[in-house]
Amino acid sequence: MSKKLPLNTTPSSFENAMTELSELVTQMEAGDLALEASVSAYQRGSELIKYCAAQLDKVEQQVKILDAGLLKPFSADDANEVNA
Repeated sequence: MSKKLPLNTTPSSFENAMTELSELVTQMEAGDLALEASVSAYQRGSELIKYCAAQLDKVEQQVKILDAGLLKPFSADDANEVNA
């Protein structure tokens, strides 16, 4: 399976990045990639991880702002209050 990897392209969303990352991991674990393709897949995976981490950091900052700067640990009680 020789699929061209879209190096240096920004994913359109966090979810798309996670999907692509999952596909890369599956291909690498299956051993379906040649050595050169494996290196490219590893590089792309690193880019995707950085993108996802940056997106999570942005969301965390937004939550801090929305919650007056205080992040509260999530607990099962919180989920029950939301579903009630």
